Amino acid sequence: MLDFLAENNLCGQAILRIVSCGNAIIAELLRLSEFIPAVFRLKDRADQQKYGDIIFDFSYFKGPELWESKLEAKPELQDLDEEFRENNIEIVTRFYLAFQSVHKYIVDLNRYLDDLNEGVYIQQTLESVLLNEDGKQLLCEALYLYGVMLLVIDQKIEGEVRERMLVSYYRYSAARSSADSNMDDICKLLRSTGYSSQPGAKRPPNYPESYFQRVPINESFISMVIGRLRSDDIYNQVSAYPLPEHRSTALANQAAMLYVILYFEPSILHTHQAKMREIVDKYFPDNWVISIYMGIIVNLADAWEPYKAAKTALNNTLDLSNVREQASRYATVSERIHAQVQQLLNCLRDCNVAIRWLMLHTADSACDPNNKRLRQIKDQILTDSRYNPKILFQLLLDTAQFEFILKEMFKQMLSEKQTKWEYYKKEGSERMTELADVFSGVKPLTRVEKNENLQAWFREISKQISSLNYDDSTAAGRKTVQLIQALEEVQEFHQLESNLQVCQFLADTRKFLHQMIRTINIKEEVLITMQIVGDLSFAWQLIDSFTSIMQESIRANPSMVTKLRATFLKLASALDLPLLRINQANSPDLLSVSQYYSGELVSYVRKVLQIIPESMFTSLLKIIKLQTHDIIEVPTRLDKDKLRDYAQLGPRYEVAKLTHAISIFTEGILMMKTTLVGIIKVDPKQLLEDGIRKELVKRVAFALHRGLIFNPRAKPSELMPKLKELGATMDGFHRSFEYIQDYVNIYGLKIWQEEVSRIINYNVEQECNNFLRTKIQDWQSMYQSTHIPIPKFSPVDESVTFIGRLCREILRITDPKMTCHIDQLNTWYDMKTRQEVTSSRLFSEIQTTLGTFGLNGLDRLLCFMIVKELQNFLSMFQKIILRDRTVQETLKTLMNAVSPLKSIVANSNKIYLSAIAKTQKIWTAYLEAIMKVGQMQILRQQIANELNYSCRFDSKHLAAALENLNKALLADIEAHYQDPSLPYPKEDNTLLYEITAYLEAAGIHNPLNKIYITTKRLPYFPIVNFLFLIAQLPKLQYNKNLGMVCRKPADPVDWPPLVLGLLTLLKQFHSRYTEQFLALIGQFIRSTVEQCTSQKIPEMPADVVGALLFLEDYVRYTKLPRRVAEAHVPNFIFDEFRTVL
Repeated sequence: MLDFLAENNLCGQAILRIVSCGNAIIAELLRLSEFIPAVFRLKDRADQQKYGDIIFDFSYFKGPELWESKLEAKPELQDLDEEFRENNIEIVTRFYLAFQSVHKYIVDLNRYLDDLNEGVYIQQTLESVLLNEDGKQLLCEALYLYGVMLLVIDQKIEGEVRERMLVSYYRYSAARSSADSNMDDICKLLRSTGYSSQPGAKRPPNYPESYFQRVPINESFISMVIGRLRSDDIYNQVSAYPLPEHRSTALANQAAMLYVILYFEPSILHTHQAKMREIVDKYFPDNWVISIYMGIIVNLADAWEPYKAAKTALNNTLDLSNVREQASRYATVSERIHAQVQQLLNCLRDCNVAIRWLMLHTADSACDPNNKRLRQIKDQILTDSRYNPKILFQLLLDTAQFEFILKEMFKQMLSEKQTKWEYYKKEGSERMTELADVFSGVKPLTRVEKNENLQAWFREISKQISSLNYDDSTAAGRKTVQLIQALEEVQEFHQLESNLQVCQFLADTRKFLHQMIRTINIKEEVLITMQIVGDLSFAWQLIDSFTSIMQESIRANPSMVTKLRATFLKLASALDLPLLRINQANSPDLLSVSQYYSGELVSYVRKVLQIIPESMFTSLLKIIKLQTHDIIEVPTRLDKDKLRDYAQLGPRYEVAKLTHAISIFTEGILMMKTTLVGIIKVDPKQLLEDGIRKELVKRVAFALHRGLIFNPRAKPSELMPKLKELGATMDGFHRSFEYIQDYVNIYGLKIWQEEVSRIINYNVEQECNNFLRTKIQDWQSMYQSTHIPIPKFSPVDESVTFIGRLCREILRITDPKMTCHIDQLNTWYDMKTRQEVTSSRLFSEIQTTLGTFGLNGLDRLLCFMIVKELQNFLSMFQKIILRDRTVQETLKTLMNAVSPLKSIVANSNKIYLSAIAKTQKIWTAYLEAIMKVGQMQILRQQIANELNYSCRFDSKHLAAALENLNKALLADIEAHYQDPSLPYPKEDNTLLYEITAYLEAAGIHNPLNKIYITTKRLPYFPIVNFLFLIAQLPKLQYNKNLGMVCRKPADPVDWPPLVLGLLTLLKQFHSRYTEQFLALIGQFIRSTVEQCTSQKIPEMPADVVGALLFLEDYVRYTKLPRRVAEAHVPNFIFDEFRTVL
């Protein structure tokens, strides 16, 4: 009959594919369970209030139209719903596909069983497959994996969360429209069971059997599988554990399968006492805490509580005398071990069985604290086994190390097996030939009489030894034994003892023959047995409870890491369990599943070894303190009598001692050789560097978070003192990092710059998420990393991160309603007290504290804020101008009065004033929006100045190269527009995009020329802005020293933000709007001057001075030629205006 797993055996391949798929699905469920978006849990108040109306559970399906109509009634809810969809559809789809694959799995399994029953597979029936060794393993696994999937889903993804995700997927995807979608079946299978994995939560009635019966499965298949598991040792594990007391460990995997599958036929658990008694006696006579899959553990005393037959059967195992006996048995294991070094494998078995029993039965997660009986049993175990987690951990370490060394020795012996055997054979054969020569009487030395019989006999023996065949080990073994006997007999019968030389030759040959027998008995089976015995998959999750012990022992003795390496490798053997079938089926899932489990394990290794960087940083903080506070810098020249004061031997000795401790820690981690954990190569140097990065990120992020929290009511602002304090902290980190890099052999500066820039960029990204519809989630962020995560802190005010708080604090203290900005001095003064509030020194302080990345991030955040302000402005313009009849009438009248723009308006004063009076109510909101934009533009200019200054100072070559490249590019682009045949960067060329990032980082750009938003045509736009400007002019007055300043602090207007705000706003629209706007101002100046002349008023009116100043500033800020202004205002008016200045 065909091999069941052969490529061309369709029946075997079909079930193998199903089982391989099952293991992959469980890995995907475990992987996804770490990425459940928090919002689906609706845990906190804010989420409930914000998303409660758009996230539904299955109650939605009772009347979807009703819920959707509620949403459609509120535009803001629709908008939120759309935003939520954009942000979560990707992850929700991934969850849905995982849920769908669980349903598809059971459908496929049922179809396979139907095919078997209907005879689709020739000569194969359910019975014949269950008789085949591989067949019965795969059928049992197929059902067991389905049960594990359901349990994993319920444990890791709560019922309510599943329902909300499924409803969201249903609403947001095209699934509901496609007829072949099995959405209904998936929802039926995965609706909430009422189970909660929270400690102390009550178990729902009939759980999990009612959950397991949601998709019906062939009953005779279930009972046949249970029958097989009850009676057979389906994996032939007992041969690896010959001792009867190890039997429950040998059958542990099978016991876990049986535990899960019994829920498919709960009547056995409830009423079949005899069957349950047989199951407990065979599988659970001395254990009641089991691992069902990759370390998910279950306490049978708790799990079988509701089932009468199961509970009764288990009572014998849980009898206190039995508990005491088992616990005492394992208490002595560690004492017995040393006497048994000869029986290495037995010793290994004892150790592994003891570790398994003690780890499972003392696990906290296996004991519900509210269950009195379980607590009693656990206390009993702890007392009788004299349980000490440190000793158990030591046993685990020693066993892993022992196993590792033994395996390595065995592998070496196996690899050298044939060479050694051939060597012993050659030596033995040569000795016999030499003896034959001795008895020929030819050799004069030996004084042995000639004996032709013996000569011929030894020659024959030599031939026999040479003819032994390595490949036929059984025959060779038998023959070798006979040869040994013959050599013993020849010594006795021919009285050869008298000649010592001959005796020696015979003894040597016998020794070589014995060695040959030993060598040929080295079998690969021993390695396989060691692999089975050393399985640690049950501790996949439990091992975490030993993390603190591991870390303590590393802290006390860094060289412990080498022993831990063996433990990690032992834990890696757990990967064989889920990967075996995937590998056999040649499934493409092999890589992703092995990557998931290997990744989990490597993360755990990192977590344990993180204690080394942590301890290093603790010492580092002491070094920082000593270096910044205690040790004085030695001057270049000093008097020799002061030498002793500067020597400071005490503090310097302390620094040296701490540095030595740090280098010892480093040594510890580097002793761990490069190791392959699963399929991921772990390089200790990389581990150390990542660990140091992680600790640095944790501490720097915390310092930034804590250092930049401001009290908005503080007078004066806490901004500068806090920045100075934070600067000192950051400098301390930087200096100590520089100091330590040589002792740890890392690139300190590189790590520092990479990590600090990552922290700042990540925080800027999170802050900017507030302004984006499609948020960047952590797992999409290019700055966030799983190995070196940037910690998130809960917000303390409206800002999400420290960069937002810093930005809003700067905006608060430079608010144009409270301060006035003097452009020539780059300084802000308080309008009322005339005291300096802040100046450009603020930005050099930020540069010192947060570096270029900080300033750059601040700049990026301001860009987002400007965009937001401009968008708000446009919606306000629509509301207060384009939807207001009276305002539109006024504007229409004014337009008629002033056209054509080249003319002079008769009776101008009256016309302008009446238009201003009629539109008075709209200017307050308008002014606020314009000034906010202007204020942020001033800040962006200051940041660009600071960045450019420091770039020219710190890296002049970069600054020069960027400026030249920028000029050259612009020249080429201009040339292209004049002559389109010349080259121009293509669509897919990222050159312009990339150079912009460099230019902005080096401050080589003008924020005023930036286009922030795309705009449509707006009617009346130039005339509204013109009216707005002349309505503000009376609030300002001209001061010879300071330019335009506010008349009354009670009615605050600040000139620079006003000018820059208007300028930025006009920049967003077509240039003809700016043309019209400037023409209107020119006309206003000409008409007012004309009126003054006719009325013989000698001096220039204040409003005209303001309007002319606006034109001057406009030309200055935009760097346009003067003729732009002179086109609208005659030269003589400008000359007159200068005499006024």
